Amino acid sequence: MPTTIQMIGAALFAVAILHTFATKYFEHLAHTQPAHAGLWHLLGEVEVVFGFWALVLVVAMFAIDGSIAATHYVDSRNFTEPMFVFAIMVIAGTRPILQTATALVDLLARLVPLAGSLGFYFLVLTLVPLLGSFITEPAAMTLAAMILADRVFASGVSSRLKYATLGVLFVNISIGGTLTPFAAPPVLMVAGKWGWDIHFMLATFGWKAAVAVGINALAVTVLFGRELARLSPQGSDQPAASVPLSLTLVHLGFLAGVVVFSHHPAVFMGLFLFFLGVATAYQRHQDRLILREGLLVAFFLAGLVVLGGQQQWWLQPVLMSMSSEAVYFGATILTAFTDNAALTYLGSLVEGLSESFKYALVAGAVTGGGLTVIANAPNPAGIAILRGHFDEQSVNPLGLLLAALPPTLVAALAFRML
Repeated sequence: MPTTIQMIGAALFAVAILHTFATKYFEHLAHTQPAHAGLWHLLGEVEVVFGFWALVLVVAMFAIDGSIAATHYVDSRNFTEPMFVFAIMVIAGTRPILQTATALVDLLARLVPLAGSLGFYFLVLTLVPLLGSFITEPAAMTLAAMILADRVFASGVSSRLKYATLGVLFVNISIGGTLTPFAAPPVLMVAGKWGWDIHFMLATFGWKAAVAVGINALAVTVLFGRELARLSPQGSDQPAASVPLSLTLVHLGFLAGVVVFSHHPAVFMGLFLFFLGVATAYQRHQDRLILREGLLVAFFLAGLVVLGGQQQWWLQPVLMSMSSEAVYFGATILTAFTDNAALTYLGSLVEGLSESFKYALVAGAVTGGGLTVIANAPNPAGIAILRGHFDEQSVNPLGLLLAALPPTLVAALAFRML
């Protein structure tokens, strides 16, 4: 039988999921009821949702189990991923890194047989997600979202194109990190225990993911080809001043260092603090650091860690009751309602799983990673960067779900049929 706190945790988790689908409504209230606009804006911040309900859970723990049990539970949670995502978002979102990534995409776009801005758009949705297999998915999401914000979303494109782009971006980031065993959170959770190295990932997941990423990007590019063709190749704003090569190399070094030591928070946070010093010393070569966005995303993920820790009692039996055939679709659906890394982590706790079950669990988890904002750890980063370009500065969760369904189907076919 579940404990009282476990039942409260499950109920609050369900409320938090419903809350994420209601953020658009709260943002609407903020505009229609200005007297309490601050409260409605707070409740409409999707990044605040899980942190808010995690606070409610901890307060309930203090009241029911006492302060020692409550503080012990919070101390037992692993907050490495929220801290890493915060650090990597801020560094990847700097002018030197963005200019380097944009220049690379511009260079390769000349080789793509698509006219004007179509080739650039196609490569942002293809190359950057696949690059996430090496610089990690949160860094790839930050780069892709900021490039798209400047070169596409800020140009006054239609709402249909914005949602279609967001859906493809989220799905491609989720599956694009499977070329290696360390970049996608759901893969990272199991790779060490199950002995999945880079050769295994490339042969079993990577090439299939690359095919799906290319199909998804090409489909949305062709579908919105006329609208994309009208965009300026240089974006909506004047290009920022160029950054000295030496400073760019320093930034790339910090980015690489944080990625390499991503499992050692004391090390990568130390590097991040050094980076802040360098960024402050050379402010003339920086745009605004996305500290607020990074902190909000970290708060979201930390709340998910706290709430998610109370879901194992019902989630693991549901997963383990499925066959190898059913677990793929089960994991894809469950991922939409809980972080996909949590699903694979629960699977890693079970001994004696067949190879087909392991493959189906991870493939399903990454396939469904674009359906909702909570499905994959990098998704809140994309929302934080791009939501200002949507109506009332809020992304409709149902609109995201519908936009992500077609690319999710492509990913499902790739992992099941190839």
